[in-house]
Amino acid sequence: MKKTLLASLFSLSALAAPLLGWADEPRLRNSHPDTYSVVKGDTLWDISARFLENPWMWPEIWHANDQIANPHLIFPGDRIRLVYLDGKPRLTLDRGEAGRTYKAKLGPEIHVVPKEKAITTIPLDRINSFLSRSRVVDIGVLDAAPYVLAGGDEHIVTGAGDSLYARGEFDSETKAYGIYRQGEVYVDPQTKEPLGIQAIDIASIKQRALNGDIGTFDIMRTTQEVRLGDRLLKTVERSIDSTFFPRPPSQDIKAEIIGVEGGVNQVGKLDVVALNRGSREELQIGDVLLIYKKGDTIRDRVTNELVALPAEKSGLLMVFSVFEKMSYGIVLEAERPLRTGDELRSP
Repeated sequence: MKKTLLASLFSLSALAAPLLGWADEPRLRNSHPDTYSVVKGDTLWDISARFLENPWMWPEIWHANDQIANPHLIFPGDRIRLVYLDGKPRLTLDRGEAGRTYKAKLGPEIHVVPKEKAITTIPLDRINSFLSRSRVVDIGVLDAAPYVLAGGDEHIVTGAGDSLYARGEFDSETKAYGIYRQGEVYVDPQTKEPLGIQAIDIASIKQRALNGDIGTFDIMRTTQEVRLGDRLLKTVERSIDSTFFPRPPSQDIKAEIIGVEGGVNQVGKLDVVALNRGSREELQIGDVLLIYKKGDTIRDRVTNELVALPAEKSGLLMVFSVFEKMSYGIVLEAERPLRTGDELRSP
């Protein structure tokens, strides 16, 4: 996957280990190195945290080397140096072997390193299904959608390469559909407003024939077996960015974790979570929120009252998929176990 260094560093900015809040100026770590050699397995997440307490400010101190062909990719073996220009800290890149072979012209004796070997930002494989196909729909949408009637040759369940029959109201102009299964019903824990229903991605299908309200479809792709009663929704074209640009939300956001992928309550690093704010609250892809672990309720032994302990800053989350009333985010840092009900706030 292609990523420019500068854009990737913006992507990395949300992946900060220290959770000290946002600042206007970059802050170097007390233990920062003067140089660092990139090794296989590094991510820009790891590298930025070595130099900065607030890694989202990396673009402020990055200094491109004009002598390097295509300086916007970083590879294992490259060396990052901290220097001072006009009294201000700057990070520069010295090409390693991988970068030098990458920039060379193609010839019979030259091994070219693919761009895909460049250092990555966040593990997109953890959220790929959410980026490409996961959906949240309004209450009633799945119930009204066409449904899988039967498998080809009367199979009960079907998979990729098979065919199926579906019944319902079809648009004669639409050929591509996704098959979905109802997942979690999301409700705002405070207002009790229904926020949407998780439509679990099951398969992609293509219409072969339509006879009244019964369509014949070929199954092109599956994530799991298709079952009778699964619902069909039109394929929606979505613009997916492989590089994120983390930033504070444009509005003061107060939200809550309302669900965790996999149906568990405990939340950890790189888990995907649902939150009860969306585009109507002007939340956008790339917005970063601090996670505050909700305090326990204890009994005051002096007064015998029940007292709720204050919430404590415990993690960092980046929003990567936004719907009208809710969103999905990935937990980038978790200093302690988190759970549904924990608070989310603007940095």
